[in-house]
Amino acid sequence: MGGKKLIDTEFWANKRVLVTGHTGFKGCWLTTWLSMMNAKVYGYSLPGNSDSDFFERVGAIHVTKNYFGDIKDKLSLTEAIIETAPDIIFHLAAQPLVIESFHDPLNTYHTNVLGTVNLFEAVRTAKSKGIDVRALINVTTDKVYFNHHWDRGYTENDQLGGFDPYSASKACSELITASYRDSFFNINQYPEHRLGIATARAGNVIGGGDWSQNRLVPDCVRSLHRKETITLRNPHAVRPWQHVLEPLGAYLILAERLIEDAKLYHGAWNIGPDISDCRPVSEVVYGIHRLWGGDVKDVVEEPSVYHETDTLKLDCSKTISGLKWSPVWDLKAALDKTVEWYKAYYNNALIDSVTKNQISCYMNHARLKQTISKEH
Repeated sequence: MGGKKLIDTEFWANKRVLVTGHTGFKGCWLTTWLSMMNAKVYGYSLPGNSDSDFFERVGAIHVTKNYFGDIKDKLSLTEAIIETAPDIIFHLAAQPLVIESFHDPLNTYHTNVLGTVNLFEAVRTAKSKGIDVRALINVTTDKVYFNHHWDRGYTENDQLGGFDPYSASKACSELITASYRDSFFNINQYPEHRLGIATARAGNVIGGGDWSQNRLVPDCVRSLHRKETITLRNPHAVRPWQHVLEPLGAYLILAERLIEDAKLYHGAWNIGPDISDCRPVSEVVYGIHRLWGGDVKDVVEEPSVYHETDTLKLDCSKTISGLKWSPVWDLKAALDKTVEWYKAYYNNALIDSVTKNQISCYMNHARLKQTISKEH
C-alpha cells in the first residue's frame, strides 16, 4: 500500500471544500467524512430528495453552509464558488440514474453535460477574481466506456462511449473535463493557474442512505421492509460492486495528491473493487436477503425493457499503483455494512452516529490493512 498515509486527516483540517451534489447519497457520506476531519465543508445542490431524510439527519449537520441551486444555473454556481473560495471542489452533482435518463434524456444531458461546462466556467471566473482553487475532481462513472463486451476490465485509456443517455452524458463530461484541462488549465502552465484536475470513474456503489428509485439496493431494501416481492430486471448482469466509502476514500487521496503534484496525478482514474467482487446482480440481492432475514422465494425475474450492459469490469491497476490505494472492504463486508445501516434506520437509531461509526470503522480497517502490507 506504499509508505504514505492512505488518507491524511491532518491535511484536511481547515481546508475549504465545496461539494456539488452534497444532498445526494454520495454527497452526504463525503460531507460527513470531511467534517470528521475538521474540513470546512460547503455544499451546492438541489434540496435533498423528499423520499429520504438522510441529508436532514446526517449531511446537513456537517456542512458549514448550504447553497441550494441547480448546476444548470451558472450564475448561482459562480457566486457560490466565489463566496466560498474553496481549496478543493468535488463535483458530484448529476442526474445519476440510467433508467431516468431514458425517461428524461434532455434533463440528463443538460445536467451532466452543460452542468460540467457551467462548473468549469464558474471556476474560470473565480480564478480571474483571485480565488485559488487548487484541485477539482469530477466524479463520473464506470459506464463512460464504449461497450466492447469484453470480459477484461476497462482501463483509463480505453475508448469512451455510451449506449444510454446517462452513460453518454457522463462520457461527454469526461471529454469536457479533458478539454478544459488542456485548453484553460494546461498542466504545462500549472505555475500560472495552480489547478489540478482529475476525473474519477467509480464502479457500482452500495451503502446506507441511498433511496433512489430503480436502483438495486434501495429497491431491494424497500421491498424487504414492506415484505413485498423483489423484482430483478437484469439478474445476470455483472457489475463491480463496492461500498460507497471505497470511492470516497480514493477521491480524498486523489485530491491530496493533486495539490501535492498535479502534473503526476491529473487525468482519469478508475476506482473499483477487486475483480473477484465483480458479481451478478442476483448474488447481491440474495446476499442482502440472507443478511436481512427475508424469504428468497419473494424474488422474481422480470427482464428489463431498457438496454443495460451485461458485463462491466474495471481495471484499477493505475489507481492501485499510482495512488497507493486498494479496496478495504470486500463485497461481503460491503453488504454487511449496508444492511446494518438500513436496519438501524428502520429501528429509529441515531443515524448520524451509525454513519460516522461506519466511516471510523472503514478508516481503522484501512490503517490495519496498510500496516499488514508494510510488514510483508
